[in-house]
Amino acid sequence: MTATPSPTPDRTPGTQAAPRAGKRVLLAAPRGYCAGVDRAVIAVEKALEQYGAPVYVRHEIVHNKYVVKTLEKKGAIFVEQTDEVPEGSIVMFSAHGVAPTVHEEAAARGLATIDATCPLVTKVHREAVRYANEDYDILLIGHEGHEEVIGTSGEAPDHITLVDGPDDVANVEVRDEKKVVWLSQTTLSVDETMETVDALKTKFPGLVSPPSDDICYATQNRQTAVKQMGADADLVIVVGSKNSSNSVRLVEVAKGAGARDAHLVDEAAEIDPAWFDGVETVGVTSGASVPEVLVDGVLADLATRGYEDVEIVKAAEESITFSLPKELRRDLRAEAAALAAGTRAAG
Repeated sequence: MTATPSPTPDRTPGTQAAPRAGKRVLLAAPRGYCAGVDRAVIAVEKALEQYGAPVYVRHEIVHNKYVVKTLEKKGAIFVEQTDEVPEGSIVMFSAHGVAPTVHEEAAARGLATIDATCPLVTKVHREAVRYANEDYDILLIGHEGHEEVIGTSGEAPDHITLVDGPDDVANVEVRDEKKVVWLSQTTLSVDETMETVDALKTKFPGLVSPPSDDICYATQNRQTAVKQMGADADLVIVVGSKNSSNSVRLVEVAKGAGARDAHLVDEAAEIDPAWFDGVETVGVTSGASVPEVLVDGVLADLATRGYEDVEIVKAAEESITFSLPKELRRDLRAEAAALAAGTRAAG
């Protein structure tokens, strides 16, 4: 087994790499798990430890195949709909958040719930409720069908219009151009989001911006690191699953930053030898739902191909952490049994 190569000292943010001969890797920092993903994964592990298997999880806890398979082996059962969860069970809501109707469905089935919604997503939910209460039209910038967008839209369905990129702007209509605000999915490309916002502001000059940035700090930092190394990389490999919005965006950002080629892989086994024709510099990063073990596997694979020289490209330091869901402090098995009994009695 090839050991993961040791990295050389960090490159200062904003500086260009000196021209160098030979194969090398530019390793983005930060990369991988953000605070919200770390919180959600630990929450599943803690629930299994405290309450025993099975613990049901509505939708993938985070968008990463490896993480989901690992948690399944420990006793987590992933479902798409609340009605798939047996009455009297424990169900956890994923980091992407859910609509209020999902909480209502869980209560109706007598389920004990754990809400692992990322606090930064919860912030967007609260903004949606606030602006809906003030009777604003809310233009939600995001990707149709994404779980986070579905959850946010469910907070104020009568007030929210989805805007899926700048090309969607021409079709947007509002009731009152003086009472319109934009919010966004937390995992979008910063540049494309601002392009959409600019187009919306041209159409609606009175457009209100959210009180703070909706795109999460981790998404922005990972995109910034890729921008810094993109122009120096012949090839960028992004570790992440295809249903991970922020991972897909990193591929787009790498190409936009000047990388000759960029690809998304779940793990090292998906790397195609044909990508390396004429390649000297390989950039490596990972999405916010990717454990570091998968990046280590990619670096080990690259080392076997002669890319042993690893240089860190650091865009930011991250120290944010989130506390675990408060529901983990309670005896949820007993609560679930009581709720189920109450539901049956009411029926």
